[in-house]
Amino acid sequence: MAPKYGTPSPDQILALSCMVVGVGPGGTTAMLARVAITDFRGTSLLDCYVAPTMPVTDYRVSTTGITADHLNSSSAVKFSDVQLFVANLIKDKVIVGHSLWNDLSVLGIPHPAVNTRDVGLYQPFRNALRAQAPTHPIGLQTLTWVLMRRRICQDGQQNPLENARAALDLYRSHSAEWENAISEGHWPAALPPSQFSRCYL
Repeated sequence: MAPKYGTPSPDQILALSCMVVGVGPGGTTAMLARVAITDFRGTSLLDCYVAPTMPVTDYRVSTTGITADHLNSSSAVKFSDVQLFVANLIKDKVIVGHSLWNDLSVLGIPHPAVNTRDVGLYQPFRNALRAQAPTHPIGLQTLTWVLMRRRICQDGQQNPLENARAALDLYRSHSAEWENAISEGHWPAALPPSQFSRCYL
């Protein structure tokens, strides 16, 4: 018999989004550079730059808008402090986001899979946009434009706070159906990539 899960209350739901820069040869390895978390109403609970733990080889400025000044400023927070704060904040909470495995991976924080709501994997959204690959998420910009006629990217640059709010708005638009499916023991989303299984409990 499938396990049953209760519907989370609004105060149990947070939205999470991270921005990364590149480290290592060619800047191909992702490192956390900025993290944003909102409550269920979209109010910012955290939005900060993260001091680098390794030399940055690619700031990915065209996408992130992040420069050395952001990460080397006195307001950038130590990674260990951010990691601890986020871990405590999301503990026992349901987190909403897009491609959450990327966020959890760069944060180094695993989270119970049943307490994630990933709009990039939600099957009704994927069906509406006719997604083909079972584990390839539809981009957040595409989802928000097609389903909400809303643009979240300015001049090609992303903002994690706006990304978190956009994911939250998408979730809220289908939250009743989403939570009903889960409470009945039917997981209504595709599975995240298997190589990121360590990000989930």
